[in-house]
Amino acid sequence: MKRHFMICVDNRGYESSLEKRKLYEVLSDRAAKKHHQIRVIDESGEDYLYPEKFFAPVRLPNITKEKLELAAA
Repeated sequence: MKRHFMICVDNRGYESSLEKRKLYEVLSDRAAKKHHQIRVIDESGEDYLYPEKFFAPVRLPNITKEKLELAAA
């Protein structure tokens, strides 16, 4: 499964779960998208829903994506 990452740009109200300027893995969730939320693996290591406006997309070089996938394996 292809991994998708976004960067946290806001963590108001979720300071213990999200760190600003940190990359987070995003999981596909169509139901969440309808409610303007995304499912993110947060600091607890579990996946939770957060407002999509808290994150911004990032384009990573293929070598970086490969290294992230290897680190997660």
